[in-house]
Formats: sequence, C-alpha cells, structure tokens
Amino acid sequence: MIARTALEAMASGPLRFLASSWPWRSLAYLLISLAMALVAALLVHTAYLFGVPVAVLAGLVFTMVAALGLARFERWRLRLVDLGPVRDPHRRAGPGPRAWLATRLREQATWREFGFGVVSVTALWWIDLGLVTLGMGLPVMLITAPLQPSASPAAGLPLSILGLLTLPLAAYPITAWAGARATIIRAVLAPREAEIIRSRARLVDAFETERRRIERDLHDGAQQRLVALTMKLGLARLDLPPGSAVAAQVAEAHEEARNALAELRELIRGVHPQVLTDRGLAAAVDDVAGRSPVPVDVDILLPAVRLPPQAEVTAYYVVSEALTNVAKHSAATRCRVRGRVVRGVLVLEIRDDGRGGADPAAGTGLSGLADRLAVAEGTMSLASPVGGPTVLEVEIPCG
Repeated sequence: MIARTALEAMASGPLRFLASSWPWRSLAYLLISLAMALVAALLVHTAYLFGVPVAVLAGLVFTMVAALGLARFERWRLRLVDLGPVRDPHRRAGPGPRAWLATRLREQATWREFGFGVVSVTALWWIDLGLVTLGMGLPVMLITAPLQPSASPAAGLPLSILGLLTLPLAAYPITAWAGARATIIRAVLAPREAEIIRSRARLVDAFETERRRIERDLHDGAQQRLVALTMKLGLARLDLPPGSAVAAQVAEAHEEARNALAELRELIRGVHPQVLTDRGLAAAVDDVAGRSPVPVDVDILLPAVRLPPQAEVTAYYVVSEALTNVAKHSAATRCRVRGRVVRGVLVLEIRDDGRGGADPAAGTGLSGLADRLAVAEGTMSLASPVGGPTVLEVEIPCG
C-alpha cells in the first residue's frame, strides 16, 4: 500500500518508514511554523513600542486580513504530510469586492478560518516548534558534542555516535504530531471532504437497501411465476400430438420461457448475488470468476467469522468490476485474484497478464471503484505499465 498520510506511513513498519521521505516532510511541515513565530514576535515588539492594546488591535486586524491567505497557505502546506485532495470550502463569490465580501462574511468557513488564524498566530506555532526542539534537541546536542570547545575528541566521539543512533527516534514524535495536526487542519479548513464522504455513504447505504429489495421482489415474485409458466408449458408439450403445429408453437414458447428465466436469474445475480448473502465473499468471487471469459485463478483465504456486510459487498463489486475491465480492455490470457485479511484489513490483489496501460482517467471504471472504496474507507493502488502486467491492490477495513 502506498501511504498517503504521515500517520499511514508510521504504520507501514519501522524500516520502511525511516527509509522514506515522510520524517523529513513532517519536519519541514512543522518548521514552516517559524513564519507564525515571526508574526508573533512582531506583535510582541509592537506591544513593547506602542502598548498592549495597540498590539492586540494590530493582531486582530492582521488576523482578519490574513485569514483567507493563511488558510490557503495552510491547505497548500498540508500537502507535505497529506496527499489527499484538499478543496477550497468557499462558494464562488459574485463579481465585485462588495459581493465578494458579503459572500465571505455569510459563510461559516470564513469564521472557521478566522478562528484558526487566531489560534495559529497565538498558540499553535509554540507546539510545532516546541515539539521539534524536544525531539531534535538531544540527538543534535549529542551529535555536536565533539565540536564543543571544552570536549575532548575521545569523549565526544562516543556521544556523537550515540546521537546518530537516537536520531531516528525523533522521527516518531515529530511525524505523529505532524499527522495529528494535519488531521485537525483538514477537519477545520477543508470539512467538505468529510461531508462528501458521509453523504456518499448514506447514498450507498440507501442504494444497497433498494438493491436488496429489488432482488428479493424479483426472486420471490417474477422468477417464481416464470418457473411455474415454464413447468406448465413443459407439461402442455407432453399432452400435444408430436409434430403438430400447436406442439411446435408450445415448444417455441417453452424455450422462450426458459431463456427468459435464465436471463432473469442472471439479472438477479447482477442486482445482488444470492451466493454472497448465503455463502460469503469467497464463494461469490468463485462464482463471478467462473463466469469470466478470461480464466481466473482464485486464492482467497478468509477467517471463519464472516466479514462485515459492507466490506463483503464492496469487495465483491470491486472484484466484479475489475474482472469486467480485464475482459473488456486488457487482452489478457490469465488473471489471478488473491485475498487475505491482514490485521483487520481485507487485502485484495487482482493481477492479469494483459497489455497494461490502465488509466483511471480513461473511463474504464477505475474512478468508480475508487469512489466506492472511499465510502468504505478503503484504498486502491494500481500498477499498470505499458506491456503489463496490471496489478490492482485494494485494502478494505473490516473493523
């Protein structure tokens, strides 16, 4: 899995985390708060020269004027430790400064940004720089021990080596705070992302409920009527003289009814596969793989306890859509589906030996998969070089 946030990078394992750029990105993210420290120093200097009331007034004016600019700066800065999309929460304002100001003052986002500006200038930078100082202070002090005028090289060299050994430990508190800070910033300055995901989740839940209702009505209503009609037509054929015109017409009607029943069963399976409800994800993937025009090897090992329904449904439709893409676009001769549950996360890998070059922006259904996974808080990574192979890896939380 490719880490998209600093907190995800910390969970990827010590060696992989320390060898990545995430500790340095987190350090740079926090050190940018030196700009806020400079603003705070200017306000303190203003208080020294002109008095505290003037400094407070200057701080409020500065925060009000710079609120939007500071928020944009923070959203840009967020990309250092959070690679997810960050949208501007403001609505489009009308033409002219008066319309723009009226629109901005009516929006909750403007006042959130103003409050954030006050907190950022007065307090938040203290935490950022203080944690960097605490995390890096001791390792840097030990590393520079041989450079101290009073230290002898014999005594300073072991301390310097000890400092180098403890330096990786500083990466964890720095990255942890950078990741937590980025989560707070996203919640305050870009709340629309969370609102979109919640709204999308409600729509998907309602869609799944309606899908199950349609499947149940088709299964218990129309399918049963077609089964009864097929049986009656079959019995009627037995009572008619062989070779007669009526027998031929009844035989034709019987065949059409059987075809309609087969198509209806296929439709029901597409609406919501009964095998997924009855036997679980592994059996449902075996079923969809068996109907694929490209030969598919299925290797799914799941715990005895069933996965949550949302995880199962999401995983099934991801595999179904992926195999459809393989059949339509890849020119593959073989495909493999592998699934495991690792530390409470369902990991699926769909690999084919096709021509590669899959692009989520090309309208092959991959963007729809990403949206569906986002609702279930899942992630997707795709490797598809030209010439193949194509490997789609999906992670779906099962908690």
